[in-house]
Amino acid sequence: MSAKAIYEAKGKELLNKYLTDEAAKNRFAVVTETVNWDTLTADHPWLLTEKLVVKPDQLIKRRGKLGLIKAGVDLEGVKEWLKNKLGREFEIGVAKGKLKNFIIEPFIKHEQNEEFYLCIYSSRYCDTILFHHEGGIDIGDVDAKAVKLDIPVLEEVSDSDIKSKLLSKAPASAKEPLTKFIKALYTQYRNLHFTYLEINPLVFTGGRLYILDLAAKIDQCAEYLCKSLWGDLEFPPPFGRDALPEEAYIAELDAKSGASLKLTILNKSGRIWTMVAGGGASVIYADTICDLGGAKDLANYGEYSGAPSEQQTYEYAKTILSLMTAEIHPDGKILIVGGGIANFTNVAATFKGIVRALREYQQKLIEGNVSVYVRRAGPNYQEGLRIMRELGNTLGIPIHVFGPETHMTAIVSMALGKREIPHTPRQMNTTANFLLPTGGASPATSRRGSVNEPSSRSEGKVTVPDQSQQASSKSERTQTLFTEKTQCIVWGMQQRAVQGMLDFDYVCSRREPSVVAMIYPFTGDHKQKFYWGHKEILVPVYKNMADAMKKHPQADVLINFASLRSAFESTMETMTYPQIRSIAIIAEGIPENLTRQIIKEADKKGVFVIGPATVGGVKPGCFKIGNTGGMLDNILASKLFRPGSVAYVSRSGGMSNELNNIISLNTNGVYEGIAIGGDRYPGTTFMDHILRYQDDPNVKMIILLGEVGGTEEYHLVSAMKSGRVNKPVVAWCIGTCAKMFTSDVQFGHAGACANAEAETASAKNQALTDAKAYVPKSFDELGTLIKDVYDKLVENGTIVPEPEQPPPTVPMDYTWARELGLIRKPASFMTSICDERGQELLYAGIPITDIFKEDMGIGGVLSLLWFQRRLPKYATKFIEMCLMVTADHGPAVSGAHNTIVCARAGKDLVSCLASGLLTIGDRFGGALDAAAKQFSDAYTSDMIPMEFVNNMRKEGKLIMGIGHRVKSINNPDMRVVILKEYAKKNFPATPLLDYAIEVEKITTSKKPNLILNVDGFIGVAFVDLLNNCGCFTGEEARELIDVGALNGLFVLGRSMGFIGHFLDQKRLKQGLYRHPWDDISYIMPETMGLMGEDTDKI
Repeated sequence: MSAKAIYEAKGKELLNKYLTDEAAKNRFAVVTETVNWDTLTADHPWLLTEKLVVKPDQLIKRRGKLGLIKAGVDLEGVKEWLKNKLGREFEIGVAKGKLKNFIIEPFIKHEQNEEFYLCIYSSRYCDTILFHHEGGIDIGDVDAKAVKLDIPVLEEVSDSDIKSKLLSKAPASAKEPLTKFIKALYTQYRNLHFTYLEINPLVFTGGRLYILDLAAKIDQCAEYLCKSLWGDLEFPPPFGRDALPEEAYIAELDAKSGASLKLTILNKSGRIWTMVAGGGASVIYADTICDLGGAKDLANYGEYSGAPSEQQTYEYAKTILSLMTAEIHPDGKILIVGGGIANFTNVAATFKGIVRALREYQQKLIEGNVSVYVRRAGPNYQEGLRIMRELGNTLGIPIHVFGPETHMTAIVSMALGKREIPHTPRQMNTTANFLLPTGGASPATSRRGSVNEPSSRSEGKVTVPDQSQQASSKSERTQTLFTEKTQCIVWGMQQRAVQGMLDFDYVCSRREPSVVAMIYPFTGDHKQKFYWGHKEILVPVYKNMADAMKKHPQADVLINFASLRSAFESTMETMTYPQIRSIAIIAEGIPENLTRQIIKEADKKGVFVIGPATVGGVKPGCFKIGNTGGMLDNILASKLFRPGSVAYVSRSGGMSNELNNIISLNTNGVYEGIAIGGDRYPGTTFMDHILRYQDDPNVKMIILLGEVGGTEEYHLVSAMKSGRVNKPVVAWCIGTCAKMFTSDVQFGHAGACANAEAETASAKNQALTDAKAYVPKSFDELGTLIKDVYDKLVENGTIVPEPEQPPPTVPMDYTWARELGLIRKPASFMTSICDERGQELLYAGIPITDIFKEDMGIGGVLSLLWFQRRLPKYATKFIEMCLMVTADHGPAVSGAHNTIVCARAGKDLVSCLASGLLTIGDRFGGALDAAAKQFSDAYTSDMIPMEFVNNMRKEGKLIMGIGHRVKSINNPDMRVVILKEYAKKNFPATPLLDYAIEVEKITTSKKPNLILNVDGFIGVAFVDLLNNCGCFTGEEARELIDVGALNGLFVLGRSMGFIGHFLDQKRLKQGLYRHPWDDISYIMPETMGLMGEDTDKI
């Protein structure tokens, strides 16, 4: 939701902060059930000395008339009054809730004639200020009484307008203060992104203005602009519905996700639970449940959409199941996993998350006698339905699974026993059948009808108006938006959407691709590769919009995939180029003030804006916006590759695809379809498109899918009554369930909220019926009614169906073919240590969260990544000790020296590190593996230490791991001492280490510095570890030594030291290193007489 109500206390806090001396500062104290009166009075001493007013602060309207305000009492009187209120149940109409949040303020003594009413609210083209010179609880019908001043978007309010249009009946003494206050208040209203602000009463007494009661809504989408201005801002639930921890958790997930996740608990004890994909679809499912008598049993409202990941869907489903299974219902419970036909969401991925959650709650679902009903379609839906059906075979509860062959809401009537559940699976053509040349039936008959049996209401009673005379007047905005030659520019690196558009172009038999360029400001100009049918093409990508426009002047459409934070700027920039006639804004969550500025500029420039918060639209055979229409299988099944005779307009992007399906099943197909977007202020309205359809002779029938909230549908009612629209209109407004809820529920779309009776879905549906539109009884009957109207148009010759022509075959993308299991390909790489593909990184099969929970440390991680084992704790500790003791050995050793020289030459970190690492070998640091091999071979061949030393001497070989330039038997290397003590104390056995110590005794007897050095010790000790920890076979241990695993310890450890030397040199700002002459012995050849006489003379 965009506009959300805030606490009165928060509203007054914001006005205190940003208004100056225009009104008295609001003093208030907040009281909750956990109040400590001593602390409260210490923080607000005026509570002890002044008369007070106390009232609940829980979004309750008409508190005075409900007896919920106590005025003119002292603190003891407040406490006494709160005894019967605070924490107690209270009933307001049908809503029941607990009073748990109150606000106390100083009582401002005044007369009735000193009270005023003031309200500011926003609409599409302006902000409106309402003022009445008589305020208070008895104001009555404000709309009828108050005077109003409209302030167009981006314009300022003047003192003269305030005085002349609002304050004509205000007392003379109050006019100047009121003018100053209203002007300042309106400035903050805009700056803080309020969408509604009501003060009643506003009191002028003693020469000062006081804000007594305040109600406000604020645009939540503006948080990224106003977070620092707002501070901590809480959006309380409406009275009668407590905010549950589960709702807060889903809201937190939603805030962190690019997808949309919503959950509202209506009745925790209800038996009907929903898990619906799509903002529009979620409303329709709720409508259908209520229409079929399930309102009192409906437990929740919510939706997930915008391609959530498997993990996000899992968390969402798990939260719902935890609530659902908390109580047992005697009649069992119903879970409806529903949705329309997705445009771009991978159905299989989301279903995998739901399946995980269902498996986790298997036992509780069985105990609760839960039945699950599934209906879904869209990208990869076949795989999603398959895993759901397989789950049904093992979960132990009934799971009924349906795809696009079944009407979207049919599963509701099945679940409620209103319709028989079909037990014979219907044949469905798969993606492969549609896209591979040898498979499947023709697209025209690819799906079975989802038409319901004709109802008694509609059977044989459909008549259509005479279209022989077209309406004469035409709007200035009724031009054709798209043709088969339309070219567009895409803002954003959206390869999948662009490829989908090009595939659509190809199956529509367009001569040229519709996408001519892309704009992506985060990279330089380049070209991006795509497929055009069977061949590859290059689409230019520009960093700057100006370059794209200049080089592609024929492009007149821009599809804007920019994020909500940059969509406004990029759209406004687009409208500076006259060549652009249409813009589609995909992003959801653009602040309303910014959207209204876009609308104003678009109206000024004559540009059609589709969106924000939309998937776009489609004109079959010509052009589609972005992901509209979904994958190719749906485009072909819904016959979107050629034009039909039916045009529709919808708010919901997800439901637009469902409409494509319904229309294709019941008519000759879609001529054009537009989803204007779910925000409160879409760039274009229903009527902008309906008038285009009315004036297009190819459109024979119009479908409107409206929704609760706003009044746009009434413009169609007026147009139909005046004759401006005289083509058959089938209309349905979703959200009829809203009237059955005991508290306000914000539906999936920001604009889906009724602020008056006329904005309810039921009122709109009745008005459309009165205007002679064809309005079904419910969404369940929409397909039936569309078919009835279409058949009548065919019967009277208005529509003449044409034979189907098969579209060109488009090869399936490799990625989707692989996901559907249609192909296999040998992998170029294999890995067995790490998997980053899922929702959580796995090291040797262990989730990264478990690694942290179990505090496995660096040693544990190395044991997984290097050895694919969970080694014992003592072993992982030993690994960490080895890394610590090998981290560095001073700047004089060759590796550190090279690193330092490289750093002083100004090279980067990686280059300096590589310079040091390249010195590691048998002579420096690389003796671990060699020492391990030499000592192991000698030990396993039963060679006594003396024999081993003698053999190595005879062969003229050095014993790897023996000898040190500085340390000796008399000056031992403490690194070796520490490691030796640890190994002896913790290792199960150390036979090879014991053998090496015996060798050391022999070598040091000859020369004291021929000690077992740190390389040799780690080498032999690690062999003991591998052989005796119980985690490896002898063959596996030997293989690890042979492949160089032990040297990896020195490389990894010493890398830490090399990086330290690099950082040290940079910190010390050391210049270029040049080796001093006096440290170099210059030994040149004797030249005299050796190079000839001529040379000698030189």
